[in-house]
Amino acid sequence: MALTKVAVVDKIEVLENNQVQVRTVTRIMEDGIELSSSFHRHVCAPDCDTTNEDAKVIAICAAVHTDEVKAAYAAAQLAEQAAIEAANAAAAALGE
Repeated sequence: MALTKVAVVDKIEVLENNQVQVRTVTRIMEDGIELSSSFHRHVCAPDCDTTNEDAKVIAICAAVHTDEVKAAYAAAQLAEQAAIEAANAAAAALGE
């Protein structure tokens, strides 16, 4: 009656914005029979460090996160930050 815990990347999806979504399933096994499982998801953005990711995730990120995609992502992040700052400034001006 040996219990084991096994974590495996079981799904990798490329999202519309070129982020890579990773699903990991953690299975609790007893003598080769699955007793329970749970899922964890995380996203790898074009600017993330994939050093500690599963080899399959690293390969997919390397293929998807080209220099062009990284530059577009960085530009979008800057534009989003500028929009947030402008909205905050407008809200602050209304509150004065």
